[in-house]
Amino acid sequence: NGTFASALPPYGKVGFVSQSGALGLSVLDYAREYGIGISQFVSVGNKPDVSGNDLLEAWEDDPDVEVILMYVESFGNPIRFLEIAGRITRRKPIIVVKSGRSRAGARAASSHTGALAASDVAVDALHAQAGVLRAASVEELFDLAIAFSTRRNAGPRSRRTAVLTNAGGPGILAADACEASGLALPDLDPTTVAALAPLFPPEASIRNPLDMIASATPAGYRTALGALLADPGIDAVLAIFVPPLGVTQEDVTLAIASVAGNHPETTVFGVLMGQEGLPQGRATLQEAGIPAFIFPESAARALAAVCRWNEQRDRPASGVEALPVDREAAARIIGAALKGGTGRLAEDEALELLAAYGIPVARGRLARSADEAAALANGAGYPVVLKIVAPAIIHKTEVGGVEVGVRDEAEVRGAFDRIVGKAKAAVPDAEVTGIMVQSMIERGRELIVGLSRDRGFGPLVMFGLGGVLVEVLRDVAFRIAPIARADARAMMAGIRGARILDEVRGSPAVDRVAVEDVLLRVSQLAIDFPAIAELDVNPLTVIGTGVVAVDARVLVR
Repeated sequence: NGTFASALPPYGKVGFVSQSGALGLSVLDYAREYGIGISQFVSVGNKPDVSGNDLLEAWEDDPDVEVILMYVESFGNPIRFLEIAGRITRRKPIIVVKSGRSRAGARAASSHTGALAASDVAVDALHAQAGVLRAASVEELFDLAIAFSTRRNAGPRSRRTAVLTNAGGPGILAADACEASGLALPDLDPTTVAALAPLFPPEASIRNPLDMIASATPAGYRTALGALLADPGIDAVLAIFVPPLGVTQEDVTLAIASVAGNHPETTVFGVLMGQEGLPQGRATLQEAGIPAFIFPESAARALAAVCRWNEQRDRPASGVEALPVDREAAARIIGAALKGGTGRLAEDEALELLAAYGIPVARGRLARSADEAAALANGAGYPVVLKIVAPAIIHKTEVGGVEVGVRDEAEVRGAFDRIVGKAKAAVPDAEVTGIMVQSMIERGRELIVGLSRDRGFGPLVMFGLGGVLVEVLRDVAFRIAPIARADARAMMAGIRGARILDEVRGSPAVDRVAVEDVLLRVSQLAIDFPAIAELDVNPLTVIGTGVVAVDARVLVR
């Protein structure tokens, strides 16, 4: 022990590594107050020799470390972290606070550690891929540490949760927090309601949340909690107690602990919202394997984290697939762009690149005159779409560079002239390569798939809701390439608008396997060709039982 810590926390099964010695000492102080047992604490500073990855490997099979806490300012080798943490989180939870989320925080972290903070998008992707739980604050780190270090079982079988309370306000706050955290509050089984209703006053609310009102006694807690734990539709209970006159924390916590002990398969979290008798009440619950909190929001947040870790732990192993592609054709396209020195592929070249990697594309041809555009449209069949192709113009619609539903030769000629005229007016110096003529694709839900490269983390694959509002919605998810099929599924489930991928108002559900395939092929493209700096497929349009890349942008360097 070589430390300037003034006191040691209780011994337990938590390993804690901190890149800040001062913060680590503060955490040790609070760990003693909250009853979080620490087996090993390591302050690594700027990691001149021993790194977080070294400690993860040391703790991977250490029986004295069942939960790992980390305060991190920088990742020296993020890909190695992904490899090690991805193994560990199948058996042990890893909870990380990563500072440097803001630009100011990143600058401060850089000056403190001598290493640039990574982009937060990449950090989120790293954690999600590795199955790591990211805490947004030190307070949340404590909440999750309490939950994982105290729990008596592996956690609930599902997110179906009941709230038990003796006060309406905290019950409502708990319900709100549960829903915000992704927990489900199902209706109680009718037999549960029938059994409890005669035992409480008419003012009590025998539903979920179950509010016994302020007159609830320890015996009432014993009866109500027992009924909830026996309910076939409930897998976890948040038991809240606000001490009124005449009822003590100690009596209620003893009642909760005794009932929970008879239902070891069901998860119980406690919320003790009074200072009188708090240390003893918390100790009683934690000795019974029940995490104890002082606010409903903390308990809901921690319970949701346990559920997430269970789901991640049980995720099927999924290796990276090598899909059949035409790598030689892709190499020719990228090599020509690099040799030409433009740095950006023309749209027809970008679509050819995607097609070489097996991604369905909306075929189109480049026209350099109105006559050529008319001839191509006649050959493709109407209606058609005309799009400006100019390296300097990224957002075509903003300059009037797209016309859809063009139905005959005369309209094609007029559209050609209008598009070129608007583009020249909007960007006078733009070099217009030509006009892309494409067959009209039936209107469908628009997605976006892309990749970019982070200086510290390498290629990042992106998925989200696409179209012209993609930068406004910003509803996207990232993973570090190469990705596995399970990662692709998680990306689709991870966006806020994930329900749009399901059946919507008569439109069939998106073919998720087709989208997975596109994500895997873009990931493979990123690994095979490091010269690709950025790639956007927007929109990736859902059509029938598949998807098609309608527009693409590729930057090489």
